[in-house]
Amino acid sequence: MKRTELIVYFLIVAFLLAAYFFFPKPLNFSAAVSIIIVIIMALAFILVFVRTIQGHFIGRRMVFVFVGVALLLPFFMQFKLPLQISPEVRSAYDALVNLPPGSRVLASYDYDPPSAPELQPMADAFIKYCFDHDLKVIIMGLWPQGPQQANLSIEAAFRENPPLRNNIKYGVDYVNLGFQSGNEFVILRMGESFKAMFPTDLYNTPYDSIPLLKNIRNYSNVDMSFNFSAGRPGAVEWVQVAVDRYGLRIASCNTAVQAPQVYPYLESGQLLGLLGGMSGAAEFEDLTGKAGKASTYILSQSFAHVVVILFIIIGNVAFFREKRTKVD
Repeated sequence: MKRTELIVYFLIVAFLLAAYFFFPKPLNFSAAVSIIIVIIMALAFILVFVRTIQGHFIGRRMVFVFVGVALLLPFFMQFKLPLQISPEVRSAYDALVNLPPGSRVLASYDYDPPSAPELQPMADAFIKYCFDHDLKVIIMGLWPQGPQQANLSIEAAFRENPPLRNNIKYGVDYVNLGFQSGNEFVILRMGESFKAMFPTDLYNTPYDSIPLLKNIRNYSNVDMSFNFSAGRPGAVEWVQVAVDRYGLRIASCNTAVQAPQVYPYLESGQLLGLLGGMSGAAEFEDLTGKAGKASTYILSQSFAHVVVILFIIIGNVAFFREKRTKVD
């Protein structure tokens, strides 16, 4: 590609970034404009394909530009990707839906900010659903920054539905016990006594002074658990200790990298359900009716995957075209 063409593409990316971060109001393309943009992108790929056949190859920088545009455009487009709900996500959702109002759910936030793009949308949708359906949430974390991620979920729920700030009471409808070190030992000790591991909550309020925690001694006093896991300690440890030893009913929410390690526990019936990666987050948002970041991220991810696949095809065409030229 000519230098002027490369500059044009970089200007497009710069404009999209500026529009996303600096415009006073979010810039959203209408459905018609979104379709036109997709058509333009398709025509651009056809042009690249034709020029490749003609022997005019593009450089890797142009590939990076195409991928960057594919990642950015969905943030402005009014598309909703059709989702096929997987059985494992449906099972996790059904377990939550079947809880009567007033049920107590233990939520362990076992991740940190680097894993938030995948896990935070799941956590946000979970908290919103619990608050909307009068489920009492007991929050904890085996990772130091987990409880702070939980607070971000709570703030997201309050921003989306401001009346919740007055209707949802800390200590009555939810509580954040904070972080506790010890990995599997914490899970094991909680099987006997929550208070032994969390004598105070995140804000140093004594365990016995929190209304929600009255009559909650161990796992037998909660109705189910949701675990948001990015690694160890996380879903595997919860299953091996809390499920196998104490019979805790638990659904797992995992990063795409960790999900394959957890699927055997789902097949064995030790997990109530499983949300894996960005697709699991988007499916869960779809089921709860709380469309959030995952619904946008999955579209961006899908666009980027399509672009990469198309360039793999074009790259193979270029390879054989060049090979044939050398033979001739």
